[in-house]
Amino acid sequence: MPINIRVSTRYLPQQSRDELWVFAYDIMVINGTSETVQLLDRHWKITDAEGHTEDVKGPGVVGQQPVIAPGEHFTYQSGCPLRTPVGVMQGSYGFIEPDTGRRFRVTIAPFRLAMPGILN
Repeated sequence: MPINIRVSTRYLPQQSRDELWVFAYDIMVINGTSETVQLLDRHWKITDAEGHTEDVKGPGVVGQQPVIAPGEHFTYQSGCPLRTPVGVMQGSYGFIEPDTGRRFRVTIAPFRLAMPGILN
């Protein structure tokens, strides 16, 4: 099994206000390979319901560049404000295998950010 990315999201009404909807997302990065890997960087594409897109790039995640052994996982939580009550995030993580120096990217499939009750 390769690197597996699992995502769950939730709306944060206590942090949201007029014209700003805030969402939290939990990410689990599972190393299903036979090599130790290190997460080096992230690239997110965040699109709101009006089609406005923001690209977010940077080193690591939540200030870390975790090293994940074979069969292990790394979990973190972050957030995203939107100007609409619905949006989509997708992206990728850049990794390196410290032992071999091989670099690769793992795509993160699109996932929805939606205020409860806004969609059928």
